[in-house]
Amino acid sequence: MEPDAAGDRHFAKAEPRSGRDGPEFVPEWALNPAGGRVQPARGDCHAGCGKTGLPAERWYGSMYNQTKRICLWSGPRNISTALLYSFSRRADTHVVDEPLYAHFLRVSGAAHPLREQCIAAQDSDGERVIREQILGPCDSPVVFFKQMAHHLVDLDLGFLRETLNVFLTRDPREMLPSLQLRIGTPTLRDTGLARQCEVIDLLESWGQRPGVLDSRDLLLDPPRGIQALCEHLGLDYDEGMLRWPAGPKDFDGVWASNWYRNVHESTGFRPYTPKREPLPPELAGLLDECRPYYRELQARAIRC
Repeated sequence: MEPDAAGDRHFAKAEPRSGRDGPEFVPEWALNPAGGRVQPARGDCHAGCGKTGLPAERWYGSMYNQTKRICLWSGPRNISTALLYSFSRRADTHVVDEPLYAHFLRVSGAAHPLREQCIAAQDSDGERVIREQILGPCDSPVVFFKQMAHHLVDLDLGFLRETLNVFLTRDPREMLPSLQLRIGTPTLRDTGLARQCEVIDLLESWGQRPGVLDSRDLLLDPPRGIQALCEHLGLDYDEGMLRWPAGPKDFDGVWASNWYRNVHESTGFRPYTPKREPLPPELAGLLDECRPYYRELQARAIRC
């Protein structure tokens, strides 16, 4: 599907709104019994930055007056790491790379490259990661979590009521060959597409309006795409998000050596170039499985 004549099919202006998913959202547990906001406690950021400070039992309600928690729910090979690097350039933002990856590997048994190193390097207790990192106290105004939708395995998804959720997708015809190079023979689960649709259904049943970004649209016009995403999330646009230094980052996950070679060579969003290589015949059946989910995601394209 090509962008419309205005080039903004996925980036139309949002209607003003209020409620759980609006820019003024404060989670239920961050309100005192009289309905006012809990005053933030002082403490360090537990959102994956490795600091210590505020005891875990005091994380409820802390810093929520000033911390916006953004979860980018992607599938693999979708330029999600480029978006992680983009948000890392904001002075007001702390970024976290796939905090639930070790949990997914432990629970699913997936035989990914560097599996044991990932499990050793990260907390593999997903519920604790949610409690102490994703929803834990943070002294940054914004925390951005790059996440994979298929990592949501055997978890209580209620925490998604407390985060701003946006989804990143990519045409499976272009994504699948790249994924095959990393993990061998992929399955529908590995793409995250079906899980993305399931989670969006859940969020919409709660009254949220999560945005969906298509990687191609973002690459066709990065300034417009990033500006629209910031507007959707209630953030000021920062032109610095369009560039970053080449090379590994100190916040990369330990799996970066297997997955991030191309993005480590980049200094910004690369221009979109369509894939012209023939699809490996062994991926044809999986492509047919993926297409309905991709169409569903496109139909829910970001309306911000």
